[in-house]
Amino acid sequence: MNRRAFLLKNSRALAISAPLVAPAVHQAGASASLTGDGGEESISPYANKKLPAPTITTTTGLAPYSGSWTEAQAAHLLRRTLFGPTRTEIITAASRGLTQVVNDLLTPTAPSSPPLNVAAADTSVAVGETWVTKPFDQAVEGARRSSLRSWWMGQLVGQGISLTEKMTLFWHNRFVVELGDINDARYGYAYTALLRQQALGNSKQLIKDVTITPAMLRYLNGNQSTAAAPNENYGRELLELFTVGKGPLIAPGNYTNYTEDDVKAAARVLTGWRDNTTTLTGYYTASRHDTGTKQFSAAFGNRIISNGGDQEYKTLIDMIFSQAETARNLCRALYRWFVYYVIDESTEELVIQPMATLLIQSNYEVAPVLRALLTSEHFFDAANLGCVIKSPLDFSVTACRQMQVAFPPASSVVAQYGMWDYLNTQTNVQQQLLGDPPNVAGWPAYYQTPQFYEMWINAVTLPRRNQFTDVLIGPGFTRNSFKIFIDPIALTLTLPPAVAADPTQLVAEYAKLLLPIALTSNQLDFLKDTLLPGLPDFEWTVEWNAYLATPTTAAKKAAVMTKLQAMLRAMMGLAEYHLS
Repeated sequence: MNRRAFLLKNSRALAISAPLVAPAVHQAGASASLTGDGGEESISPYANKKLPAPTITTTTGLAPYSGSWTEAQAAHLLRRTLFGPTRTEIITAASRGLTQVVNDLLTPTAPSSPPLNVAAADTSVAVGETWVTKPFDQAVEGARRSSLRSWWMGQLVGQGISLTEKMTLFWHNRFVVELGDINDARYGYAYTALLRQQALGNSKQLIKDVTITPAMLRYLNGNQSTAAAPNENYGRELLELFTVGKGPLIAPGNYTNYTEDDVKAAARVLTGWRDNTTTLTGYYTASRHDTGTKQFSAAFGNRIISNGGDQEYKTLIDMIFSQAETARNLCRALYRWFVYYVIDESTEELVIQPMATLLIQSNYEVAPVLRALLTSEHFFDAANLGCVIKSPLDFSVTACRQMQVAFPPASSVVAQYGMWDYLNTQTNVQQQLLGDPPNVAGWPAYYQTPQFYEMWINAVTLPRRNQFTDVLIGPGFTRNSFKIFIDPIALTLTLPPAVAADPTQLVAEYAKLLLPIALTSNQLDFLKDTLLPGLPDFEWTVEWNAYLATPTTAAKKAAVMTKLQAMLRAMMGLAEYHLS
């Protein structure tokens, strides 16, 4: 049994067994459990401990993938690296080859224009102009924060063939800042811009820059840390969550990878930094810095850091990154982001360790590691296909991108931001809001054992997912005199004519686009029955050709529209639709 079948058969999160023959995800009363069925032992989410996978194993490693390269492999690669590849993007990728596509994915996108004001209440900034360098104003902070989130959602919706957006979110989940807590959208924008700029760059340099960015200084109280009263918040999270991780507990408060005294020493190193609300930068005040000698434990080779002024924090981070476990910890996070949540002993040995070695050899540049992972035989192992449950962001943005939902143009900025804001409200009720993970550890689905991203599906979120796709398939959502909706006729018109006119091929083509797992013949027959309830196959061909002959005839358009909507509603109701 491979991992995707295991998720469908045994995950209480999906509350359904596979294969399906009906859209059971839409059944009334569908529920979920957060207890998980993976059989892994329960451990601290930060323990860096390997999890046994007694049911599913794979023995492939980082050796280059040498199998076939078709639309199926291209779709798998793009599903994991983008927020919803379109049919055209998949076909193009299949024609370009694995190496060329990964080259594209590892090419950073150009910097985007900053977010714009769309609130009339923000009288200091004209609608359509940016607020990111304007003075702070608590009265309009909420509107600016909403603008920032909307703009960020727009980056996901409008992404190109690049890992930039997926990795920006990865770093946001790893080096967490909560926009609501820092209460300054300008700081939030600078933070997101930093993550996006360095998303595919050097991870060690990124954490150095994050350490003194105003958003982080405010979020974890670094701006309050002085020689007389060192604040331990950032020093603790730097070690526990952001870099080396705890490792096994060896004594109360002490772990194999660091001790409580190391946290205290790190806090002293980090004293003296503050944030400037005018220049929007972090700055160093020598009089607030602890100039004494900082002694670290045997976990760091009993290293001593002496007074280094405004460069001392860099010495601290260099010391932390000299620990091999820092590389392994980061590589485990990347693996869970792109491949699967269980890291058994085989995966640790054959994938994580080689990734970590490469990361160290590359001086913590992430691009070489991502290239090795995404072109490996392990990444394309059949066990790793269709085994990831989509996050709310992946679910919602993918639905819009793959179904080619048309959003307002940039010339209608209020309507455009309004629709991006609507998507944020939808992911929020599904329990993932851009800019606001629930705490400094990030979203639990990326660390909480044993469920991991099975947690995305529960009694609250599953109906919300269904409601979202049902709205897009049906009436659509209207705001500011603009409506977003799925137009299945327009999308069907992009298919080869012979495919569009044949119900069997039509269903198969949509399934190939929307689902990461090949359906059974029973499932495909069920979907065709939703397209043609009780009707012979030729009925679709007749009605489709009749519509093509006179597309402005309302009755003929309605005849094919209702059938396509019913088929898509059933397909998006399959448990497989929630997988990537």
